[in-house]
Amino acid sequence: MFSGSFRIVAYPEVGPKRLPAKRRGQVASLGIQGRVKVLRGSARCCCRGIEVGVDVPNASVMVIEQAERFGLAQLHQLRGRVGRGAAQSHCILVTGRLSDTSRERIRTMVDSSDGFYIAEMDLKLRGPGEFFGTKQSGLPTLRIANLLRDTELLNVARQQAVAFLENPPDEGEKERVLGYLRDHWQRRYGLARVG
Repeated sequence: MFSGSFRIVAYPEVGPKRLPAKRRGQVASLGIQGRVKVLRGSARCCCRGIEVGVDVPNASVMVIEQAERFGLAQLHQLRGRVGRGAAQSHCILVTGRLSDTSRERIRTMVDSSDGFYIAEMDLKLRGPGEFFGTKQSGLPTLRIANLLRDTELLNVARQQAVAFLENPPDEGEKERVLGYLRDHWQRRYGLARVG
């Protein structure tokens, strides 16, 4: 796979051997420049840095250990870091014991590289979480609609709401509706009024 001599650099990440952030940045730069051929790290020490856009065109292999612990968005972002150059690329997902949900996540990654499909599967598997709050997964408490099943209906409702706001029957009706929504959502989510 590699020709000539090459250096392997591991990011120590735990205990007293943890590399300082500045040194990790220097090592990553060596990888980007091609002066280091293999970089090793873990989610704890470098996942965020890799995820947000390290561009190493020569990177052709990525091994993600404990892939079952990552979300679909993270896995998709990480996989996108390889295969940017002309060389054939591979992303190897190494897993431990899989729950049904983890198995579905890994299957999604194996079956597709379509970001929209992956996002849809992530929504299906985790739920959207709270729109106003801190919960990052789970289904919201909608009384009637289901975000996954009723996408078309929710789009029609959105279009109707926009049309109502742009052309209300009269300004008094518009203010009554907006007042009700403002009071209801503020009470429900503890929102503060600004402005």
